[in-house]
Amino acid sequence: MSSSESSKDRFAPLTFEQMYGVEEPEPDGRPLELEIDSLVPFPNQPFNPYNEEEMAKMVESIQENGVISPIIVRPKADGETYEIISGHNRVEACRRAGICQIPSFIREVDDDTAVILMVDSNLRQRDELSDIEKARAYEMKLEAIKHQGERRDLTCGQVGHKLYGQKARDAIAEEVGDSPRQVQRYIRLNRLIPALQSAVKDKKLAFNPAVEISYLNPADQAVVQEVMSREETAPSLSQAQKLKKMASDGTIDDKKIVEVLTVQKPMYETITFRFNTVEEYFPEGTTGRQMQEIIMGLLRDYQERWHKEREQKQAREQER
Repeated sequence: MSSSESSKDRFAPLTFEQMYGVEEPEPDGRPLELEIDSLVPFPNQPFNPYNEEEMAKMVESIQENGVISPIIVRPKADGETYEIISGHNRVEACRRAGICQIPSFIREVDDDTAVILMVDSNLRQRDELSDIEKARAYEMKLEAIKHQGERRDLTCGQVGHKLYGQKARDAIAEEVGDSPRQVQRYIRLNRLIPALQSAVKDKKLAFNPAVEISYLNPADQAVVQEVMSREETAPSLSQAQKLKKMASDGTIDDKKIVEVLTVQKPMYETITFRFNTVEEYFPEGTTGRQMQEIIMGLLRDYQERWHKEREQKQAREQER
């Protein structure tokens, strides 16, 4: 497949329903051509712009095929400019390609609905998101849904977010395919200081330890970050859990943080099963090594089935 064909497939048009998961509310015909200079970014939107490679592919696609999927905007109060709800990367690609106008759908929506549309469109269209992007997006959407629930004059029926008593976090979890607890764990990352959020984004601090560290106050988190930088290390899950417990007990201080983080970690982490907890699941006379081989085989089967179910789920979502 040529690079141009690849780019065309990558940026194939998406329907409103594919982007937002619901039918288009009150379609108003063809998109309007808006001047690029009249568009302003969505404030505090949590998603990173495309990297240079992705942006170069989008620029190439737009130069060859035009903007296939119109962006979504809403009018600003000044009556002259428009706020981008969905399409920041397409706008930037047009600028780089020297294109002055872009096809746009204009939507008259309130702040909360705009946040929900902005988050949903990015969650559906982007292949990869960092943990920090998910954390910020989930929290923004959570606050918007909760705010809508407090406003009795809004039902938000046009984008399918009536909760009918369902907790907002549960609603988000159902839509994104994570458990409510996992959604909450992502949101915890927003309680990290910026330096530790950067460490998570750069994969210098793993997700699970980061969640535990988020329960420390900012001053203690700063000590953790300082030790990580100085020692070129990162807390393991067990170390992070220990720090969280000390913070909860009120026994944490700078010295103890350093002691916990500078203890040499074992080269390998092991999982141990007591023989009498698993022997009932095997034929009599099965050796420990045989049990291990059987368990590893089952885990490989589980992993393969999990990946297959995930691919099937993604395929169903694309067909909606």
